[in-house]
Amino acid sequence: MPPLPPPPPLPSALPPRVLPGLGSISRRAFTSAAAAAAAAHSTSLPGCHGGRPLRYAVLGAGFAGLSVAWHLLKHSPKDSRVCVDIYDENGIGGGASGVSGGLLHPFSPKVKLLWRGAEFWKECMDLLRSAEQANGTTGQDETLIWRRGIIRPPTNEKVADILLENAQSCLQSCRLEVLDSDAAQYLVPGLRVPLNFAVYMPLALNINPKKYLQALFFACQNMSGEASASQSSSGKKECKLHKEHINDLQQLAGDYDSVIICLGAKVSSLPELTNKLPLRTCRGVIAEFQLPSDTVQTYGSQSPSILSDAWLAFQGPRTVSIGSTWQWKSENYSSAVSDDEALTAMEELLPKASAVYPGITKWIFVQARAGIRAMPPLTANGSLPLLGCLDNVVGERSKCSFWLVGGLGARGLLFHGLAGKLTAKAVISCDESIIPSEFTCWKVK
Repeated sequence: MPPLPPPPPLPSALPPRVLPGLGSISRRAFTSAAAAAAAAHSTSLPGCHGGRPLRYAVLGAGFAGLSVAWHLLKHSPKDSRVCVDIYDENGIGGGASGVSGGLLHPFSPKVKLLWRGAEFWKECMDLLRSAEQANGTTGQDETLIWRRGIIRPPTNEKVADILLENAQSCLQSCRLEVLDSDAAQYLVPGLRVPLNFAVYMPLALNINPKKYLQALFFACQNMSGEASASQSSSGKKECKLHKEHINDLQQLAGDYDSVIICLGAKVSSLPELTNKLPLRTCRGVIAEFQLPSDTVQTYGSQSPSILSDAWLAFQGPRTVSIGSTWQWKSENYSSAVSDDEALTAMEELLPKASAVYPGITKWIFVQARAGIRAMPPLTANGSLPLLGCLDNVVGERSKCSFWLVGGLGARGLLFHGLAGKLTAKAVISCDESIIPSEFTCWKVK
């Protein structure tokens, strides 16, 4: 597949002005010592049998689950017979992944390149390409991705200094530019630039999460069909969705070689894992707004989304989502938002949004949506997903092995590609050491 095309160039009437004095840093290359060690030896785990069909159960049809399913199909041996069953009672994208904001970039809110950020970004781009290709085969003219970039204006001196320092990082596949206030306001008319500059990510993306996940599921099915139809391959691959609730892991143990748990915050509902994972729940509410139909001036077709104390994700000339609130330790898993909860969210989000884009006060509230994030503990490398084999955590030995992809938190869209790939390869090879220790250290007591 060809690389994702960059956004259209700005009109030449007023090109953005990049502030001088910001040097470049070579693109970082990341290697995994654990992956190298896996080539030298293999850790024997239950559920690894040669010469017969392999059956995998993936619990959850969100970012993590669909990524794991896609990579299991992609990386399983060509001549192997593989069946991947995805279980989610709410269907594709029916949980927190499907209602997420969709802004995608490999940086922190203060534009510092995240740990392994280049690798997370690359693997996510690979999945997006596959999803776009699959979406094209359905004949549906639906927008999965808005390629407008993201702009980040600082609102206080302390943040401004940090942004300028971090903006020196160089990642060519998602580069950073520092624009003066005139250039920033040319990109986004009406943008407030109180410190006279903004950091611009021209290659950052805005994703429609629900449509993307549906397209990624189509990609899984297409890969299965292509593998099964190939005359040069004796292997048959299947990928099916089951809208069923799984009460406990032993319910599946006798039917599958491996069960990969990708349930997000709902992972604690499994009795075998209750109170055994270092995860916290956090409910987030996102408010959707539209311009009134009689408003002539709309949001620019090439204007980027905005990142500040609140983010504004623009999906078109008249539609924007604003987020997100943070309600820690919430047990409300419903995507529905009450009138009181919506009002509270708007009272929190609108002042933050209008501080950088005052024009948002002319937009009309349409609806709110919500989801529960599974937040992992903070490490020296940031808040990282929890990956690894769960056999010792579950405690009940069987011929089936259990694996976890959890705690993707607020960056699930960025993390899901690499997390799914590492886990799928570990499951297929029955070797947990393929997964870098930074993702499995949560199991060490």
